[in-house]
Amino acid sequence: MSQRVLIVEDEALIALDLSFCLEALGHEVVATAADSAEALSAAREGIDLAFVDLNLRDGPTGPALGEALARDWDATVIYLTANPRQVGSGVRGPVGILPKPYTEEVLAQAVRFAVSLRQGRSALPPPELRLLTGAATTLERAGRESRF
Repeated sequence: MSQRVLIVEDEALIALDLSFCLEALGHEVVATAADSAEALSAAREGIDLAFVDLNLRDGPTGPALGEALARDWDATVIYLTANPRQVGSGVRGPVGILPKPYTEEVLAQAVRFAVSLRQGRSALPPPELRLLTGAATTLERAGRESRF
């Protein structure tokens, strides 16, 4: 099932590569944004998934943005970052953190996992994806018990 995807990444080449990968997987990239304001504006168009870098053009706003996209727009959020330790404890809503660099296959597995959560199923995440409390919350909302 095709998902509407928002990419939040301030490095244009990374955003472009991610966009190509997601479209090759059959998903619609509705927007790319380089900062929080652009991302929140784009979310108004309706999104299912969001891939969010932590350090954006407006600073280290990715963690709070990811929480807002999950909470206010019901997006399934995965952080993509070279600095996974920047995500502190207590983050609620986003599903997990996928460290950069990642391979296309690992990205595809993370996307399948995120889509399965949206559909109320629980596919296995790739081992590289560090799950956050959002994964358990999403599984609970779907009426399933978390195995993670």
